Amino acid sequence: MENNAQALAKKAAGYRAADMVRPGMIVGLGTGSTVYYAMERLRERLAQGLACEGVPTSFQTALRAREYGIPLTTLDEYPDLDVAIDGADQVDPRLRLIKGRGAAQTREKIVAEAAKSFIVIVDESKMTESLSAPVPIEVIPYAVTPVLNRLRGMGGLPEVRQGVQKDGPVITDNGNFVIDCRFKKISNPEKLEIQLTGIPGVVESGIFAHYTKKTIVIIGGKDGCRILPSPDIVP
Repeated sequence: MENNAQALAKKAAGYRAADMVRPGMIVGLGTGSTVYYAMERLRERLAQGLACEGVPTSFQTALRAREYGIPLTTLDEYPDLDVAIDGADQVDPRLRLIKGRGAAQTREKIVAEAAKSFIVIVDESKMTESLSAPVPIEVIPYAVTPVLNRLRGMGGLPEVRQGVQKDGPVITDNGNFVIDCRFKKISNPEKLEIQLTGIPGVVESGIFAHYTKKTIVIIGGKDGCRILPSPDIVP
């Protein structure tokens, strides 16, 4: 359960990310509570005269953006985005991520790929020396049993994610299932990311290890924010 200090840290990080949006930008909008703080700040800036448009990564984000009056567009209209703002479940010192607690990792990765820069907003609890969280994997329903077997053969402990307010599996915005797979050790996230997406039936995984050169991590804390940019980026 989120405590007040954690909520304030997320808010600080989200507001800082939104303040990095410049007039006229097309912004990828991730999914999750931290991103919604960034959208809250974007609403304030739009009221002050900022012009920008957002590309949502989920139905939930689209609904929240409309509630906040954030103009929306699509990747069909803007296949190249100026920036994407998103959260993460874990971040390591090399800015590699595990994402997907909100079951939107496929669309989030598509948006991250399309963006010139990728702003990841987290609180201190998401920082880790090495990635170790369960990896969310989106799988087409037809392939779920073979994929579970393949993951077990790789030494993983996979489970189909179950719904909270519905019976049966979580269904993604793309109509697929999510498998959460815990690995004893993720020593090479880049290699594992490629291995997972190479399994027939897997749509995408929640390992984000190939965007470090354009990633900026904003970490909210009790004393404000600190920023960890990639060495190749000047914020």
